[in-house]
Amino acid sequence: MKSRLEDLRPDDYPRVAGAADYGEIYLEESQGLGIRLEDSSIEDVATVSERGLAVRFLRRQGDAVETLHGSANSLDPRIAARLGRELIGKPLKAGQGRALRPHARRHPMQTDPAGVPLDKKISMLRLMNSLVRAEFPHIRQVTVSYAERRKVFAVINSDGAFHKEDRTGLLLAVTVVAERSGVLQSGTASVGAIKGFELLEGQVPTGLCRAAAKRAVAKLDAPKAKAGEMMVVISSSAGGTLIHEAIGHSLEADAIQEGTSPAYKGRLGKVVAPETVSIIDDPTMPSLRGSFAFDDEGIPSVPTVLVENGVLSEYLYDRSTAMKEVRPSNGHGRRESFQCRPIPRMSNLYIAPGPDDPAAILASLKSGILVTHMGSGQVNTTTGEFVFEVDEGYRVEDGQVKGLVRDANLLGVGPEVLRSIDRLGSDLGWGIGSCGKDGQTVPVTDGQPTMRIPKLLIGGRHEGGGGGV
Repeated sequence: MKSRLEDLRPDDYPRVAGAADYGEIYLEESQGLGIRLEDSSIEDVATVSERGLAVRFLRRQGDAVETLHGSANSLDPRIAARLGRELIGKPLKAGQGRALRPHARRHPMQTDPAGVPLDKKISMLRLMNSLVRAEFPHIRQVTVSYAERRKVFAVINSDGAFHKEDRTGLLLAVTVVAERSGVLQSGTASVGAIKGFELLEGQVPTGLCRAAAKRAVAKLDAPKAKAGEMMVVISSSAGGTLIHEAIGHSLEADAIQEGTSPAYKGRLGKVVAPETVSIIDDPTMPSLRGSFAFDDEGIPSVPTVLVENGVLSEYLYDRSTAMKEVRPSNGHGRRESFQCRPIPRMSNLYIAPGPDDPAAILASLKSGILVTHMGSGQVNTTTGEFVFEVDEGYRVEDGQVKGLVRDANLLGVGPEVLRSIDRLGSDLGWGIGSCGKDGQTVPVTDGQPTMRIPKLLIGGRHEGGGGGV
């Protein structure tokens, strides 16, 4: 489907230069489809189509930055002019003056999901559900969710830039719940990327649901995890959920400036991790779920090294937080839609691979837990305290995997965990997610190599019986 923004003429819109310290007109069109199967029935089929614009100005007010923002469900240049006049208190100039510099990027895909029949997508979900129920015992519930979204946006700003981007993302996720003798266990699996329907070709959907079901059913026979402090190895297959939640949010510039990230405020140039640890946020990586060519303020994307060889070197900025410090943004201003203001956000955050052989890291684990798949989690960004569910974890003795455990949680403090990493693998694995912050949700990817943490609190079964912690 052709977007109206493909034929956008920036000179039709009013100029925002000179009205404030910074100004922009943001235009967006998006189309999406969501399908959810639960209890063997299609529970929801929802299509979403949005079209709108936002006008925003930033003005320095001493050490603060004032944001003026308005939006409308229209792409009409006259609406943009009216919004700008209402926000700034004076008319904006008509499009004229020096020519705007156009830059456009369309992310490649082979098969546009919008052209794939709805029946085929629903049949895929039904097949996944039927396969799980036919191949695995003790299945109580299967939930499969499919989502596709095409987003086309353009930014015309007071820097004289005109940027357009067209990207389509796909997500398929499955959760399986198994039950036996009153014991409930779940398993999850998902895949997502900035790609077309080719992402789900072949055995990808069936492999996904089998992996989730296998985890759920296997945990029915597993003993509860022993509670207490112990050494933990987190495999690269677990993805980077821990690094995203426990550390990534604390390095977003608004958290630093608002004082809600005390562990890293004023710590640039200071050692915050072992020398082997480097942390990068890179929206330029091809096809990853959090990737973009331009952020939602029209700044070209670049990799941002946050921690380099253990030294804190940078935070994640949008234009507003950068303006407060009289410095340029590093291109991490993201918004869920034209109705939202941009805020500093992660994209594809990962710990870079280290020097150690992943197999040797596992062999070094004398007694502890190997985590191979992470579940959901929570973090207090002010204190850094976190708790994460272990979707798949194993007891390890003398470097040998002894068996699956269930009902395990990881508890700790993000900055302390970062400092304590003592082995870092040469591999790298990725996980996907949808990151919520300030009422906005954006797609992200998180990655890490296999790593060893000498001491981490495990929530599970206490010695002598009893409940978990």
